[in-house]
Amino acid sequence: MAESVCITSGFLGQSSFVANQTLADPFYYLSNFQRVLQWLGERYSDLLDEHEAHFIRLFGGLEQTEQALLVRMIMRKGELFRTSRLQYPEIGCPQRAAQALLAAELVDDRAPLSVAQLFDVLLKNELLSIFKPHLDDPAARKVQWLQVLEALQLAPRPIEQWCPQWGDRILALRVGTLCDRLRLMFFGNLRQGWTEFVLADLGVYRYERVEFDVQSRGLRDRSDIDAALSLHECALALEADAESDAVMTGLLAVRSDNPWLQRRRDTLLFRLAQTCERRKHWAQALQIYRQCAHPQARSRTVRVLELNGELAAALDLAQQALAAPHNAAEVQQLARMLPRLQRGLALPVQARRSKPKVERLDLHLPRDEQPMSVERRVLQHLEQAHAPVHYVENSLLNSLFGLLCWPAIFAAVPGAFFHPFQSGPADLLQVDFRQRRAELFDACLEQLQDGRYKQSIRACYQSKWGLQSPFVFWGALNEGLLELALECLPAEHLRHCFERLLEDIKANRTGMPDLIQFWPETGQYRMIEVKGPGDRLQDNQLRWIEFCARHGMPLQVCYVQWQDAVA
Repeated sequence: MAESVCITSGFLGQSSFVANQTLADPFYYLSNFQRVLQWLGERYSDLLDEHEAHFIRLFGGLEQTEQALLVRMIMRKGELFRTSRLQYPEIGCPQRAAQALLAAELVDDRAPLSVAQLFDVLLKNELLSIFKPHLDDPAARKVQWLQVLEALQLAPRPIEQWCPQWGDRILALRVGTLCDRLRLMFFGNLRQGWTEFVLADLGVYRYERVEFDVQSRGLRDRSDIDAALSLHECALALEADAESDAVMTGLLAVRSDNPWLQRRRDTLLFRLAQTCERRKHWAQALQIYRQCAHPQARSRTVRVLELNGELAAALDLAQQALAAPHNAAEVQQLARMLPRLQRGLALPVQARRSKPKVERLDLHLPRDEQPMSVERRVLQHLEQAHAPVHYVENSLLNSLFGLLCWPAIFAAVPGAFFHPFQSGPADLLQVDFRQRRAELFDACLEQLQDGRYKQSIRACYQSKWGLQSPFVFWGALNEGLLELALECLPAEHLRHCFERLLEDIKANRTGMPDLIQFWPETGQYRMIEVKGPGDRLQDNQLRWIEFCARHGMPLQVCYVQWQDAVA
């Protein structure tokens, strides 16, 4: 059975959820949490472990104010809370509401607290009253005090043992990790948090309504949940610059046939291998790249083999990859390395493929006293009343694609949508993204053949304005720019660009030219990539420039020099 799930005023839409609720309800956050538990009960009951199922039952038996106090703590940062800082009008006395939470062992007011934990919750004067005998300089900063006290290796103890006259109560949340797992099951990630509800309710984020089956879920079994948690821990360790061996062991231990978890694992492995490269740990970098399915892993393997002096192995892998490349980016990277490897092995150098000729525009512009980007300076210089110029970069072509192909992008393909706060399908970057929606994309793109695309794009712009999308840049788009693009960009050129986007969404939705100039009277246009003094074209920009030249799409690369810098 399919149900319609939407975010209009911010909450989980119809059927099981009450629409049009607003922040006028003082318990709005509790309503959100209750709906998440209901959602999980309907879709994930078979995956809940004993502790999670027990928590949901226990939570349901609490009074409203007791539930509200617990949810307030769950949604705040950290796991230690002073009751004096838990003052909410709708809850009343936090000490009273906390009694049931203590009895249910959902929170603990006798938890042993380390010195570092005390520093997180106590004020400076309170810390001084406890630790004054150990501090030589009462005027020093808290961070200096902490260093002194940690060197003493004082054992953790309850707050009453640190300070017998303590008048406040410190509550330690005991279900924070458990609720993180529930949040993971709902969102499919730990990047999104409870504030998604409030931001949607306030209209900051609005999401497309997608019809999907009640059985749709991102995590299909308990092993998926364990894998997602392990990947999250590895990501945190990688960000903290942890020991490479430990992170690699953790990542390689993760096994899942869930496509988007596999992609997340490969991304983390790739980042870890890059870290090893920067540290010149060639053997470890090679070990990781060889176990990673990231689309750039093979070309990086070639480069590390080269840096490690294994030129024959590097050349052999490069030739294998060029015979069956993953994407255009890999071809570009390997084509750059191949002649160097052949020269290093004293082999004949294969001639590089000739590149299409790209028109160059050189400008010498006066410096502006007011700070302004070089792109804006070129825009001002080129703009004319009959030929407006817009700074669009990646926004225009992506938006036109997103508007035309909206029905295909937001189709309820199995496994693509599984909660109401998705800005796009979960399989957006999978290699079979287009294939799984082939008929829908074909129907959208066929409109470019007979002119229907203009009306479809206009209609989608009006009806979907402001909804989250992985392609549409609402802030950079207005009706004037949209009309200029529809009148001046040939359908054939749009078709080429849209097909290229679908070939490799991750690689090809960036690197587009900075500016676009229109001549509405003649229905012409040109794209302009701007480079200031000393700037170089990036790889993804070079690929777009070559693509446009190959298909006869008017594009110039504008090189800017400042007049006062010219001899």
